Amino acid sequence: MSSTEIKPTEIKRIVVKIGTNTLSDKDGLRYDFIKDIARQVSHLKREGKEVIIVTSGAIGAGCKALNLMQRPQPTDIILKQACAAVGQSVVMEAYHNAFASYNEVVAQILLTYDDFSDRKKYLNFRNGIEKLLKLGVIPVVNENDVVATDEIKERFGDNDRLSALLSSGVDADLLIMLSDVDGLYDRDPKIHRDARLITTVPEITREIEAMAGEKGSPLSVGGMVTKIGAAKICADAGCRVVITNGNVKNVVTRIVGGERIGTLFLARKRLSKKEMWISHSTAKGRIIIDDGAKDAILKNKSLLPSGIVEIKGMFEKNDVVFLNDFAKAIVDFSSEDLKKIKGKNSSEIKKILNKSGKVIVKSENIVFL
Repeated sequence: MSSTEIKPTEIKRIVVKIGTNTLSDKDGLRYDFIKDIARQVSHLKREGKEVIIVTSGAIGAGCKALNLMQRPQPTDIILKQACAAVGQSVVMEAYHNAFASYNEVVAQILLTYDDFSDRKKYLNFRNGIEKLLKLGVIPVVNENDVVATDEIKERFGDNDRLSALLSSGVDADLLIMLSDVDGLYDRDPKIHRDARLITTVPEITREIEAMAGEKGSPLSVGGMVTKIGAAKICADAGCRVVITNGNVKNVVTRIVGGERIGTLFLARKRLSKKEMWISHSTAKGRIIIDDGAKDAILKNKSLLPSGIVEIKGMFEKNDVVFLNDFAKAIVDFSSEDLKKIKGKNSSEIKKILNKSGKVIVKSENIVFL
């Protein structure tokens, strides 16, 4: 979708991401807000749309239920996990009750970054979401704070990155990120009264990234920087993104209906599912190659052992690795095996490893950065 407008007929599958500062206030969860979101989503379902919700708020809800006076310190991972364990049920009960008022069923899905990096897990949860949508269920997705120590230390950025990876993984047409800001401004509106709202971003350039400023606020780890990063992920997946204020009346239905609210980030040509997975998976290591091997890869050739100079990190066959700094790829040999055959001719692989195979990385398994 290259048009600068959102056309309702082009939007079938929508992900709605709700940030912490939108879902909660100093008194806890905003139950009236959640019920209003349920009303809007139910309306979209009646129009034939599929909607997935990405929610935050579990840790904050857990703090409230446990009568903690303040949110756990960033370094207190165990307390954060405990709060999340308590808060997940509180958050889901709120969604369940809100959607039940409109005769809708919700399903809880908890994900970690590993679920996106491990291709088998990735395919499993994607298939599960597809089945739920076919059954008419509204998936409510959150990060699994109870077990995901990396995510809980801000890796997902208040679920900004999670919502983008999910949108790309399920082929969403539109990601709506509801926050406590109106969108992307050319400079900080809290400091500059004449700051201008950017209504459309055709491409995320360095200038656009500079407008995002520093990430995070005291109440939420999902600042504009992480939202811009999420928009970049979605752009590669052919998914548009709108960043807007969640407190605008009927904001979700109005955006899907084509009304211009907030900042719209346009999509580029959609990468294949495999390319998306490689591009956004965590690299387990790095293969340093010589200039000749790099030139060959840039001409759509595969990587042979003769072009390998050095192996960094520990990885297994089928893991994703960096090739120098210019590409990511699925590797066909483990780091241990590659250390034995680096710089060798392909014909020597079987003799050295007693394994068949002449190619280290196939050309179709390479994505350029």
